[in-house]
Amino acid sequence: MIVHPTQNGWQIIYHRAHALLAAQIAGHWRRKDAPPRLYETIAAISHHDDLAKEWESDNLTEAGTPKDFLMDEGKSYDPLRKHIEQALYRGHWVALLNSMHQTHLNAGKRGTSAEADAFLDEQLEYQKRWLKEVEASEDDAASAYAFMQWCDRLSLILCQHKLPMDERALEISKGPDGQRYDVIQHSSGLVTVTPWCFEEDRFTVTVEATSLSQVTFDDNESLVEALKHGPRKRLEWTFVKESPEAMQENPLS
Repeated sequence: MIVHPTQNGWQIIYHRAHALLAAQIAGHWRRKDAPPRLYETIAAISHHDDLAKEWESDNLTEAGTPKDFLMDEGKSYDPLRKHIEQALYRGHWVALLNSMHQTHLNAGKRGTSAEADAFLDEQLEYQKRWLKEVEASEDDAASAYAFMQWCDRLSLILCQHKLPMDERALEISKGPDGQRYDVIQHSSGLVTVTPWCFEEDRFTVTVEATSLSQVTFDDNESLVEALKHGPRKRLEWTFVKESPEAMQENPLS
């Protein structure tokens, strides 16, 4: 989960909610430049963090505070294998992109243990097999995964409240076309991406966040109860194509 301190507690964004936000962003991509198998790719984006189950995992630090996902240490690869296996129920393309994502996230662990090497080698073999199953090229898969990474990255920027102040540009990543994209939040609160890559000139995306008024918790069970019953707020961002017309029309709507 994504954790932010507030004046009287915490704001929590579930990781699967972040994935849904990434899928919303993907759905607004300009259709003529869309990656292969767009709808299956959006499904992969939406479900790529299904492994995160905040109500079932241990999400407390030693100090008794909610643990941000960046604080998680390396765990067994078996849950990752199960996550990718379950993605097969949605289809080989979804499993392929999820496997590529886990390969990317764990690539730096190659050579650190026999278990890490076995997992990475296993995923590369699966990816070769599934590419044949879906009759797609490596370029198609690479383009779709770059798109997945791009949407995931932009969603994390929003969920982690990392939009820079003073209308400064922040690089998202390279898109499926190899182009660099930057995100900017204007003083009006509106957000734009340059170069503009979306179908519409203006759209809004949202994510749910849970508020906790308790700072520390005695055990994970008490945190889970607080998460279940905590009030939720919908956070939203309105994206506009950077043009005088778009910026002047209802800037805060």
